[in-house]
Amino acid sequence: MAGLLRMKRDTAGHCLRFPLHSEAFPLLIEATPMSGTIHQLSAERLDGSVQDFAEYVGKVLLIVNTASQCGFTPQFEGLEALYQRFQSRGLLVLGFPCNQFGAQEPGDAEEIANFCQTRYQVSFPMFAKIDVNGPTAHPLYVHLKKAAPGLLGSEGVKWNFTKFLVDRQGRVVERYASATAPETIARDIEKLLQ
Repeated sequence: MAGLLRMKRDTAGHCLRFPLHSEAFPLLIEATPMSGTIHQLSAERLDGSVQDFAEYVGKVLLIVNTASQCGFTPQFEGLEALYQRFQSRGLLVLGFPCNQFGAQEPGDAEEIANFCQTRYQVSFPMFAKIDVNGPTAHPLYVHLKKAAPGLLGSEGVKWNFTKFLVDRQGRVVERYASATAPETIARDIEKLLQ
């Protein structure tokens, strides 16, 4: 995990990078209000490149924390089916591997990419492994959880394959539990694509 970076934009819009276990990173998250849309954020892709979410303006996004050794891992198939069905109309599924729940994503970037492509033929964008909860949570998930709290207002992501639906303007419109099958989200996606 050495060399992995976390990214955050400062108030001037510059991308700041911090080592994965930086003491400054959690403080920066807490000190920076996450109002607005996700288009102000960025994240590292599995290949190490940085994806600026401003490039997603006008797209409907389904953002999912994933794991390759989870009981919900077969949802990759349903997520890929949604992506294939709606991609031409403006849907992007974004996968964020996370090892915080039962250590069910122990692999490195190469292993994750290989698993997703060979086992489930995943063609939607996959990102570098992140934390979704706690003081090292990626800024994207800090924003998603605040914008769409879970059951009884709790913000924490409870397990792998929690899903967040984001409209074309970058606003979080819905949060779905891990057990929600991807195909059941199709109607909500269609509404946003109209």
